[in-house]
Amino acid sequence: MAAHEVQSGRPIDDARRLAESGELDAAAEIFAELVADEQEADRAQAAVGLAVVLEQRGDVAGARAAARTALATGHPEYAAQAACHLARGFEKENMTDQARAAWQAVIGVGTPAYLPAAHMALARIAARQGDDREAEASLRAALATRDPGTGSLAAQRLAEYLLAEGVPGEAADVLIEALDVPGIADSGRLRVLLGIAHLDMACGEFAAAAEGGQDTDSAALAIELLARVLPLRGRDADAETVWTYGLEHPDEGVAEQVRLRLHRDEEPGDGD
Repeated sequence: MAAHEVQSGRPIDDARRLAESGELDAAAEIFAELVADEQEADRAQAAVGLAVVLEQRGDVAGARAAARTALATGHPEYAAQAACHLARGFEKENMTDQARAAWQAVIGVGTPAYLPAAHMALARIAARQGDDREAEASLRAALATRDPGTGSLAAQRLAEYLLAEGVPGEAADVLIEALDVPGIADSGRLRVLLGIAHLDMACGEFAAAAEGGQDTDSAALAIELLARVLPLRGRDADAETVWTYGLEHPDEGVAEQVRLRLHRDEEPGDGD
């Protein structure tokens, strides 16, 4: 008996073992026979196996044809695997439109285990093309899968985007949703981002109080808090602008309080 003639009773198992042992030609022969039989119960699995083996042999076109055969079966596991196989191959070759269509096919199959990666891939493609709206929608969809790993990464990227867009309240909502996922990964990073979102929201409230408040004490306090919080977000120049605004405030009472608040930590004799 030849080395590749493994008999297990199931051709699909024989083909898989041959492929794992590096006997690609023998494996491809069995996989191809199974794929040719449209009534074969293991046809979808065999088509995926054939796609993998043919790709390893350098037959990219044949591999993609086999993967499309598997996808066409609609099998919840192997059709999804085939679509992922196609998508990753297209991305590797920078065939963006084809990659996007393949990832969308993964979502169309609907098998939950494959959805997080598909949504993240679509977000990645959209971001590369500068389509912020599509990237945001895909990140939200990835978070909605409630996958602990992918959901955390999606929430982080989405929150960072929303913070940069100046909508910290939306960023906070995203992070709170992520932290509610059981076993969420990297919760420390999510909480740091949530704190940053709250800082940005606080800055917005302080600015509104400083500009619109008629109460001298509240206005001066809001100016001080805003000026002291902004450097925590790396906005030193904005903080200086806020101090200047307060010191030159048209209400002399506010200006005097701001001056006292600015210098209250200085020792006597430290200067103006």
